[in-house]
Amino acid sequence: MMMEQQRIVFLDYVRVFACLLVMVVHASENFYGAAGSTDIAGPQSFLQNESDRLWISLYDGFSRMSVPLFMIVSAYLLVPMKEEQTMWQFYRKRFLRILPPFFIFMVLYSTLPLLWGQIDGATSVKDLSRILLNFPTLAGHLWFMYPLISLYLFIPIISPWLRKATAKEERFFIALFALSTCMPYLNRWFGEVWGQCFWNEYHMLWYFSGFLGYLVMAHYIRVHLMWNRSKRLVIGAILMVIGAAWTILSFYIQAVPGITHSTPVLEIGWAMCTINCVLTTGGTFLMFSCIQSPKAPRIITDLSKLSYGIYLMHIFWLGLWVTIVKDTLALPTVAAIPCIALGTFVCCAVTSKLISFLPGSKWIIG
Repeated sequence: MMMEQQRIVFLDYVRVFACLLVMVVHASENFYGAAGSTDIAGPQSFLQNESDRLWISLYDGFSRMSVPLFMIVSAYLLVPMKEEQTMWQFYRKRFLRILPPFFIFMVLYSTLPLLWGQIDGATSVKDLSRILLNFPTLAGHLWFMYPLISLYLFIPIISPWLRKATAKEERFFIALFALSTCMPYLNRWFGEVWGQCFWNEYHMLWYFSGFLGYLVMAHYIRVHLMWNRSKRLVIGAILMVIGAAWTILSFYIQAVPGITHSTPVLEIGWAMCTINCVLTTGGTFLMFSCIQSPKAPRIITDLSKLSYGIYLMHIFWLGLWVTIVKDTLALPTVAAIPCIALGTFVCCAVTSKLISFLPGSKWIIG
């Protein structure tokens, strides 16, 4: 493994790949959101035809590993916390990097859409007044920041255990995490299980569930997984294919065109902490870890460094590309989704790069 102070090359590729997948997810959501929803799917979904059903399932389903990949990358780099570092030093370093850009973009999403009439004054005032409580109306993608912040808060707490834990102990934790990711399916088929009831949501595996499992997975892969390159590639590919097929089919089977669906029900297999998404994410990460180049092309390194800014601003550009590709050009879904995603990605990359030349740009794009 490379020295800590050097860039871990394959992680740059993972970041760029995951960032592009985020654009694919949100591009796809414009083709099944019910009337009145905007760039991100609302509580109800409606598919127009069989073509939309197929291509949304394929593009969006495959791309649902995007957020877990970002979580694993962060954990791979940060866990365990350095022993000489205090909790408060860790918090200061991490939060100074992510919070200023986060709050700046929350203000921008609360105000800029006024200029083109996407929100009214009352919505803007409400969004601004709730900045300390939740993301703005048109910035649903910023939900990701809250579990990321939660993981950062927890890293100093779990780090002492991870320094001492054996491979077997970590596998036990990961096994319980994997079991917890089956809960959505267990609830669908069997109702409330393992202590769940209308007055108690904290089931037996609650404390092993959520994105914390990806954090432990990342540490296990980095420290304890001694597979050679070919074994990582083969097993990673198998896990990715199984997980992706499961994720895609979970949507396709339910997404009957011409019927209004409940989005949470329709997307049961697209939640980030379902067993199929864990398989897809873990397999894909293992495949990327086979990259052994001593240095990535400059464009990959630059895009990796800009990925936070690209993520923060992409909904601004996404709406424009949806208008161009879906409404004006009226491209078929098979072409429209990747065109919207690529157009958004390129515009965000260029914008982030231009901002990076400004003094103090780290406070805007990280």
